[in-house]
Amino acid sequence: MRAALFITCLCDLFFPEVGESTVRLLRRLGVEVTFPAGQTCCGQPAYNTGYTAEARDVARNLIEVFEREAPDVPVVTPSGSCAAMIRHHYPRLFAGDSEWATRAAAFAERVYELSEFIVHVLGRTDLGARYPAVATFHRSCHMARGLGLVEEPLALLRAVEGLELVDLPHPGECCGFGGTFAVKMAELSTAMVDAKVQAIEETRAQLLVGCDVGCLMHIGGRLRRLGRPVRVLHLAQLLDEVTRPARWTA
Repeated sequence: MRAALFITCLCDLFFPEVGESTVRLLRRLGVEVTFPAGQTCCGQPAYNTGYTAEARDVARNLIEVFEREAPDVPVVTPSGSCAAMIRHHYPRLFAGDSEWATRAAAFAERVYELSEFIVHVLGRTDLGARYPAVATFHRSCHMARGLGLVEEPLALLRAVEGLELVDLPHPGECCGFGGTFAVKMAELSTAMVDAKVQAIEETRAQLLVGCDVGCLMHIGGRLRRLGRPVRVLHLAQLLDEVTRPARWTA
């Protein structure tokens, strides 16, 4: 199988290791991964801030790049938030423009969040991994509510032998990141992430795992500032680490 990687802005600029883990993991699962070099932002920051015309320009570029450089293959992204933007908001961006609405809808149908792709397209949950640790999972808002993806990452984590997965209290509560919300409403955002940190501490987990690096950046930053010894990992990083052959040949 072939697939194209949509890396997202936050991964590209702040968490390239998440993209690297995604590629290694997919290759290990038998997927040939291509990377369209002309890709840019999906347009979500502009769209959420009310700059619809600018978001439309960015979306056109992204669609054109993947049409040209990776036609007719699934597009995989390690971000529930960006996948939700493309799947649900691209068709709305181009409502009234029949040509671009058709192209946007076709592109949206090709886009998959990483765990969704592994579980529903590759048909895998048990990756043959082992990792003795206690972990909890942060359910990001856009992924759970926008895409309806809750069980997919949990299924992958539950299949890791030795990993004790503890439910995070109040899983439906936002971490307070919300993109520009964390900048515009800093005090409220901090109060929300402090509540999330308290919930994480109640689980006594060693690892916090999530599928959106925006949330993980926000929560992880707060954990570090408070001196909490919780390791924060994207799902791609954990699955890459626990399926890496070198772990078992050393």
